[in-house]
Amino acid sequence: MPAISNAVVARDTLNHIVRRENWASQEPGVIVVFCIVFVVGVGLIGLWISKAIAKRRAKKAALPA
Repeated sequence: MPAISNAVVARDTLNHIVRRENWASQEPGVIVVFCIVFVVGVGLIGLWISKAIAKRRAKKAALPA
């Protein structure tokens, strides 16, 4: 017979999972920074894509048809 029962381990694990607190509600400033960085990153990627499309259109228009 094992010294530690699987039921005890499962109960302790479940209690540990249930006890977790909401980290995002405790640190709202960090979440705001993540959101701002995400929005800036998406804006920069969108700018890069629009420049690439404009460059491709200009190159296509410059070719003799």
